[in-house]
Amino acid sequence: MKAAFMMSLRRTSGIAAALAASGCSSQAQGTGGQAQAGGSKTLTVSAAISLKDAFTELGKAFEAQHPGVSVQFNFGASGDLESQIEGGAPVDVFAAASTKETGELAQKGLIVKSNLTAPVGNDLVLAVPSGSAQHFSAFTDLTRTGGKVAIGNPDTVPAGRYARDTLMHYGIRTALKPRIVYGESVRQVLDYVARSEVDAGLVYTTDARARASEVKVALTAPAGSHAPVTYPMAVVSASANRALAGQFLAFLESAAARPVFEKYGFKWLK
Repeated sequence: MKAAFMMSLRRTSGIAAALAASGCSSQAQGTGGQAQAGGSKTLTVSAAISLKDAFTELGKAFEAQHPGVSVQFNFGASGDLESQIEGGAPVDVFAAASTKETGELAQKGLIVKSNLTAPVGNDLVLAVPSGSAQHFSAFTDLTRTGGKVAIGNPDTVPAGRYARDTLMHYGIRTALKPRIVYGESVRQVLDYVARSEVDAGLVYTTDARARASEVKVALTAPAGSHAPVTYPMAVVSASANRALAGQFLAFLESAAARPVFEKYGFKWLK
């Protein structure tokens, strides 16, 4: 599990950006939180992939405030990241896209409950390819198009669970089931929509904004159609550098982080 995690970590584009900003090589220099040569420290953050753009920018800002610190990111589906932590992956901070993953880790004592925070939220939207001529005035219109609809895998992708619950709220999940395409992350669902491989997909507002030239928002899922989309974040209990991890969390919920989150479309909840 640890070897697979480190391979995933090295492949993450956010890592390359963070390491470039700190002048380090693109290879992971050690496990999360360990002191490196010359007194530098590496902070390893596993985060829901919908946080990628905002976290990459915030990681650089944190590095600038903490000389000698390199923030490395491992982005993916929250459920997969949870499994990695359960398997002993060397992670300092975990940021999920729903309360399910952090709640399960808290019950097992794998995250520090005392510093659990959820500074931002998001909206679930129905996205369509930018050139689509389909018109949706309600989610029930999905049943008349006959095309494919992409959602995240509900077993591991919080956006998939929010999407499933929204389809159930409108009583259309069963009718759509033969035409649903599952993605292994919300960004994979976004890719399907952007490439016109599906007629529509359920993603977050922030995802749609990230590729505004390729997709457009047809509908926003109203409050009550699914659980609120929040991003609980916590220090991992096994972190070798809890103090620094706590400082990173404090930075994420600070006034300095708010404009960055809002720039990418997140809702500030603090």
